[in-house]
Amino acid sequence: MVDRSPMVGLLWLLLLVGAAPAWAASLQVVDARDGSPLVDAVVEVNHPGPSRPDTENDIIQRDATFIPHVSLVPRESRVSFPNRDTTRHHVFSFSPAKTFELELYLQETPPPVSFDRAGVVVLGCNIHDHMRAFIVVSDAPTMAMTDADGHVSLADLPPGTHTLRIWHPHLEDTHLAWWEGTITAGEPYSVALELRATPPAPPEPSALQQRFRQALEYREQE
Repeated sequence: MVDRSPMVGLLWLLLLVGAAPAWAASLQVVDARDGSPLVDAVVEVNHPGPSRPDTENDIIQRDATFIPHVSLVPRESRVSFPNRDTTRHHVFSFSPAKTFELELYLQETPPPVSFDRAGVVVLGCNIHDHMRAFIVVSDAPTMAMTDADGHVSLADLPPGTHTLRIWHPHLEDTHLAWWEGTITAGEPYSVALELRATPPAPPEPSALQQRFRQALEYREQE
């Protein structure tokens, strides 16, 4: 005999909803001006689900360049900044998501920096104005970065429509803006971002930067 009480019916309904299959989406991010693919665009999808576990990461300084240019890390992750150059660097960020400084150093890598607040962290070097990189700290359960073809695969999304956010370093001058939309199962996606026309010129060196550079020149002459 089958029990058809309302409680049992509700239980079966909950089981069916819970068993609804996850789905994956393929998305391409392009430049709205000419349709060219955009590499290093960060894609976040917010939906019910656990946050991603924190990670350990390296951003290397080589040939006066931060490598990689864009990093995507879950919140509470730690990042080290090894110097592989023969000149000293002074890594810093004044971004709201993380403010820190790693004063002049060469071979001894400072302790890793913990990133405990979601947001975009803009990195610079107080010695080399052209050095710029970005850390996107995310607490979204689904996150990914586009490849050289502007593609990204988003796996294990729960059923329904979810909020979608996309960030790229060239969206606007503050580097903090996001494109926002939604994503739903069964629909192909291509997002065209309106980028700023030209990258901003590096700022003039501050008095603090000039003092660091003088100290660096003095040390290298010793």
